[in-house]
Amino acid sequence: MGLDVYVGPLTRYYSGDWENVAERAQRTRSARPRSMAGRAGAGSQDLERARLAVLAWRSALSASLGASTSVTAPLDWEESDTAPYYTGRPGWNGFGSLVLWAAYAEHPALRVPATLPEEWDNDPALVRSNAESFRSRYSHLVRNVELWLPVAFEITFEGEGVDRRRIVVGSSATLACQLAALNAATWKAQPAEVVTWARREPDGEAALELRARYAFALMADLAAKAVDQRLPMKLDF
Repeated sequence: MGLDVYVGPLTRYYSGDWENVAERAQRTRSARPRSMAGRAGAGSQDLERARLAVLAWRSALSASLGASTSVTAPLDWEESDTAPYYTGRPGWNGFGSLVLWAAYAEHPALRVPATLPEEWDNDPALVRSNAESFRSRYSHLVRNVELWLPVAFEITFEGEGVDRRRIVVGSSATLACQLAALNAATWKAQPAEVVTWARREPDGEAALELRARYAFALMADLAAKAVDQRLPMKLDF
């Protein structure tokens, strides 16, 4: 199963009015016009119905947070179906490598694995970073967040998504800051160098650090777009 990252209005996401990296490449090769019906299970969804569902969900989420959390800024962003969207494909191997790279960065006594373990979500460093008693410096990356909102807040929280699944929600602004902090603490790479990391996806036998760099370049770019454009950011799998 692949892993894409989507930045854009949730209306476009849930109505299927977008393409991931592979779909765009396939359409370009075949020179066929883009069609919403090409996305499985989404072609019949109506944009207005999707927008109403997203707006109702956002209002309910805002009301449920209330004064009980540190999320004080209004949950407000553009949900027009004409607003831009952006995508990237770090893949699970890349994303998992980045998550572990962050976990090991805050547990330096543990040895970083050379390659991504098959069951990386049970990795000892990641388990420690997710312990209730531990205050992670990279919480919006390592704590199983699926949706980042374009609002600044420090916590992550579990809630119901637009599709009524339970998901973990974070902040794209905080994610962007934490990614920058991870780079400063480990690679200390300049922006021009980071751009080169995204030019070619590492192969299946690549070292964990190479895969982490690839995913970092994609995630940092998309998080910056989410912040600059005030758009939600979501994992798609």
